[in-house]
Amino acid sequence: MTAQTIDEYLAPVPDDQRHALGRLRELIRAAAPEAIETISYGRPAFQLDGRYFVGFGVTRNGCSFFTGRAPLDAHAAALAGYRTWKGTINFRSDQPLPADLVTTLVHARVAEFRAG
Repeated sequence: MTAQTIDEYLAPVPDDQRHALGRLRELIRAAAPEAIETISYGRPAFQLDGRYFVGFGVTRNGCSFFTGRAPLDAHAAALAGYRTWKGTINFRSDQPLPADLVTTLVHARVAEFRAG
């Protein structure tokens, strides 16, 4: 069964990953309070003005944050310790992304999204 809500998606996830992704979810909400939670392509996502703009998910070895390529390129130095590719940041649940970095990336994505 495919999850219909973020809570349904997170329910079967191992505790460490659920905690890390729950924290990420709260940071996204705080950085973009006008965003709407949804499920997109089977993963937790946030919509802004009716369109997908960021998301996250569980991986075999950790967690992923999907921001799009531009925020990753703009903040490459801050992301040097993480595996990044095609608009995705992979991180271990025991080494979550710093709150200020998440906020910066979400704000960058909102600015990019609203500019284009």
